[in-house]
Amino acid sequence: MEERVIIIGAGHGGSQAAASLRQEGFAGRISLVNDETELPYHKPPLSKTFLKTPDGGSQMLRPESFYRDNDVDLVFGRRVASIDRQAGTVALDDGSSLPFSHIVLATGARPRLPQIEGVALDGIFALRNFADAGRIRQRTEAAQSVVIVGGGFIGMEIAHTLAGLGKQVTLLEMAPRVLGRSVAPAISIYADARARAAGIDLKVDIGVASMEGSNGHVAAVRLADGSRIPADLVILGTGVVPNVELAADAGLEIANGIVVDEALRTADHRILALGDAASFHHWHAGRPVRLESVQNASDQAKHAARTITGKAGAYRDVPWFWSDQGDIKLQTAGLSLDADRFVVSGNPDDDAFSVWHFSGPRLLAVDSINRAADHMIARKLLAAGVDPSDADIAAGAPRLKELALARP
Repeated sequence: MEERVIIIGAGHGGSQAAASLRQEGFAGRISLVNDETELPYHKPPLSKTFLKTPDGGSQMLRPESFYRDNDVDLVFGRRVASIDRQAGTVALDDGSSLPFSHIVLATGARPRLPQIEGVALDGIFALRNFADAGRIRQRTEAAQSVVIVGGGFIGMEIAHTLAGLGKQVTLLEMAPRVLGRSVAPAISIYADARARAAGIDLKVDIGVASMEGSNGHVAAVRLADGSRIPADLVILGTGVVPNVELAADAGLEIANGIVVDEALRTADHRILALGDAASFHHWHAGRPVRLESVQNASDQAKHAARTITGKAGAYRDVPWFWSDQGDIKLQTAGLSLDADRFVVSGNPDDDAFSVWHFSGPRLLAVDSINRAADHMIARKLLAAGVDPSDADIAAGAPRLKELALARP
């Protein structure tokens, strides 16, 4: 049988997997299957630049000619209905089927919608793809009072974007602080202050009881304390759920994602998974994790291509993330899951500082605000397994670069 890789999902990971397979010398057929009709596009701008550009379209990851020139079959506007591992085929929702030698599950994740009364009212949206962003942008033009539920990266980015457009924005966060699952307390305090300075009415440690409507359209958000916030547009930034159903129905192991080994293979080594949908044992964190980031999806796609072309090894890339909130550039390197102490370099009052996360003497992660050099050094230190001392951090970039370069 002719070798054929079917990539399911055409986000950052799926598109990169197709490109990397050709770069690694794969000569068989490649089919990129996606339920959207847009060419693969950059997703981060959807919460920022796209909402501010009335006539702007998607930002393509690669032109259509790339897929044509590299002989990648684009099977768009189609959904994979099932995987038949015994027959070695995938069935599409139009009744057709495709044979495979390998499958790459780049199925991503979908918004987690809160189970509250009124959540299905018109005027309530969650952002995950280009179509969602288009609907939000269209409604934003006439909206005046916007409520954003969720103070994570997406919620904070959209809040700054819409506040910058002159909208009255209220952001609600159930936890005691914004970005609480992602960054150090000092970063949360800074982001909170900057959001309020940008005119965002930020409310933390408060839950949402229900959505209230008028003639089928959202009119207000009712909070857990009984208070009511008028709203003609509500955006939900309440997390995501990995798309694992295809894998589960095919009998593959699921544990907060599709379980893969260090080479990104499922228990069926013909089938790999990556990106937001994949759960893997992280070499530095020492536990299974599922990472929701463009970087992880893209880097895992490159690794999956190497695995399929017979160059399997352990995936050991350092995770990194970023978030643009107004004029704030937040960058994180590493995972701070077990941090028990923090070291701050720079000064929040200067709008440029970093927080170094440690577990005892071991460096786990670095959060940086408007300090790109710290971020790049942190990635090198983490990759090299170098643990700087407090004195090294105080000495600044020259000393940290020296440490990073000293370890081969």
